[in-house]
Amino acid sequence: MTGIAAVIFDVGRVLYHWNPRILYERLIPDDQALDAFLRDVVSEQWHFQHDLGRPFSDTSAELIARFPDDAPLIRLWGQRFNDSVGPAIDGMADLVADLDDAGVPLFAITNYSHEFWPPFVEREAAMFAPFRDIVVSGVERLAKPDPAIFHLALDRFGLTAKEAIFIDDRADNVDGARAVGMRGHVFTDAPTLRAELESLGLLA
Repeated sequence: MTGIAAVIFDVGRVLYHWNPRILYERLIPDDQALDAFLRDVVSEQWHFQHDLGRPFSDTSAELIARFPDDAPLIRLWGQRFNDSVGPAIDGMADLVADLDDAGVPLFAITNYSHEFWPPFVEREAAMFAPFRDIVVSGVERLAKPDPAIFHLALDRFGLTAKEAIFIDDRADNVDGARAVGMRGHVFTDAPTLRAELESLGLLA
C-alpha cells in the first residue's frame, strides 16, 4: 500500500485548457501583434497579481496608464477572462468521474483570481461537483509554489501530506508540494496520470 488516499488537482492546464490567446486571437487578427500584446501587455507575469488577490480595477488602471492605446483590450481581460479558459483537457472529465466513482476524495488548489473564480466554477459546476473543497489563491492571497498555500490546503482538507498526491502542469508548483511532504505529479496528459493513479491503487 502506498498510503495515498486523496487526489489534489490544479485547474488550469490540468483540468482545463487555459491560454489568453483563446480570448484575444478573435480580437487581434495579426499574429505578430497578438504575440506582442500577450508578451508585453497582458503577460502572465502581470496576471499573477490577480492570483495573489489584487483587484482587476487596480491592475488594469496601472496597465492602461502604461499602454493607453490598448485600454479597450485590457478592460476585456476583466470582462471576459473566463473566455480564455477552453474546454476540459481530453480524458480529464472521465478521470475525475472515475476517481469519484471509486470513492477517492478529490480536492483542488488553484492559482486563480478571487474575482474571476466564482463565475467560472458556476459555469463548470458539473466538473467540480465531486470536489470536497477547493483552495483559491486569490481568496487566500497566497499562491503556488509558496509552501504556505499547501500547508493551508492540507489543514483545511483534513489531510496529512503523505496521504495526498498533488497534480500540476508546472514543475515548480509540484516541487512546492513535494517540499511539504506530498507526492507530486507533473501533468502532461490524462493517460499518463491515469497510469500513475492506477499504480497507486486509486483506480482499478
